[in-house]
Amino acid sequence: MKKQKLLIIVLFQNLAGENRFDFAKSPAPPLSGALLAGLTPPIVDIELLHEMVRPIDYNTDADIVALSFMDYCFEHAKEVSRKFRELGKTVIAGGRYATNFPDKVIPYFNSTVIGEAEGIWEKVVYDAVSGRLEKSYKAPVLKSLAGIPAPRYDLIESDFAMPVVTEATRGCPFTCSYCQLNITPMPYRKRPVADVINDLKSASSLPFHKRKFAMLLDNNLGGDRKYAKELLKEIAKLKLWGLGVQFSFDCLQDDEFVDLLAEANCRMAFIGMESISEQSLASVHKKQNKVEEYKELFMKLKKRGILVFAGLMLALDEDTKEYYDSLIDKLEDVDPAAILTSLSIPIPGTAFHKTVSEEGRIVDDELSHYEGDHLVIIPKKVTPKEVFDAYRNVNESFYSVKNTLRRVYRLVKAQLGYDNVIRRTINIMVSSLILIKLSVFQKDHAVKKVYPLYKEYFGKEPKEVKADRFEFSHSFTIF
Repeated sequence: MKKQKLLIIVLFQNLAGENRFDFAKSPAPPLSGALLAGLTPPIVDIELLHEMVRPIDYNTDADIVALSFMDYCFEHAKEVSRKFRELGKTVIAGGRYATNFPDKVIPYFNSTVIGEAEGIWEKVVYDAVSGRLEKSYKAPVLKSLAGIPAPRYDLIESDFAMPVVTEATRGCPFTCSYCQLNITPMPYRKRPVADVINDLKSASSLPFHKRKFAMLLDNNLGGDRKYAKELLKEIAKLKLWGLGVQFSFDCLQDDEFVDLLAEANCRMAFIGMESISEQSLASVHKKQNKVEEYKELFMKLKKRGILVFAGLMLALDEDTKEYYDSLIDKLEDVDPAAILTSLSIPIPGTAFHKTVSEEGRIVDDELSHYEGDHLVIIPKKVTPKEVFDAYRNVNESFYSVKNTLRRVYRLVKAQLGYDNVIRRTINIMVSSLILIKLSVFQKDHAVKKVYPLYKEYFGKEPKEVKADRFEFSHSFTIF
């Protein structure tokens, strides 16, 4: 008897249209799809599709479709589900939004998985194949993350330059008010080191050069520093060409942790800097960041050939025009290698959302706009135009060709005298290439995704905007 087929789709957004943004330039895929494929029992054939690099084919021969999506993709997920269900497909929803708001999700799908898939997915698949699928499944909270199978790297599209992605931990010990992790809080948990290493070794089907780069997609690898150090020591033995990680700012106070990152050939560290204003950091309860430490701690990483990719949020409640006017100089002083600039997002269910909602400052409740490019709230101490001008000014200055090359030079200079000549040369080549690619990617994103919003909001191109009036197309005005 022929096996049924399961199509796993990791949604991004509907990418049609002349302004389609090519996310194939993103080096690594999200983990959810490949992990779900690894959890799937062999009673079905599997296909994995990442919408950020290829469109959905509704003529698929799949019998079952599993959709994984974030909050800002929910409206899109409903439409995708409708189309597949009209074609007679069984559609299953899962992901963080489905877990946090199951009552909103359940009506639009044949079934909804609530919680972590490891505890329930095998039963879901068996029930779907046998025609006994339930309307929803609530997974038990996993006390242990031991024994999770490796992601199916062989199913990931070749568009991704770094398909080897996995996680070592789940959760974060901090309680930032804007963070989605705090909607349904879970304890900080760690996978056995041996399991993580097994994942990193499980990419034999990939080309050799793609097996030599990996990313740990943890929210905060350093939530348990002792564990992180043990893991990094084992990763160093794999002799990767490059490793990407994410951790909180306080980890950089630990010199041994930084040294072990270097020994594991870490080439990029994403850190939620978020602001260079102590007042703005305090407004979102980001107590682990200290502005006066930024410059010194960033330099620690640079000396070891690790570039800092720092998150930067605008439209926080304590942002002021004076802060925005000084932001370019402040960035030059603390000198992150690259920045990911976004507008603050009041994700439903977070403390930040509760605050701005109670104050009547949410002016756009279209969930698809909650991705960091749209301004969906009335800022507290600045005008909307000042927010967008700050975004544009920072982007144009930070990612100009001249300043990008200056940052490459400073990254190279910081590494001189550290490590032996051969290793240092390789480090410089890899970190410089990553920095240039990141810079091009971020500049491109601003031009294609954020700048067009000037015209939508103000009716003018970015550099023509002069008025402080912020008009939306759906009947309200902000001053």
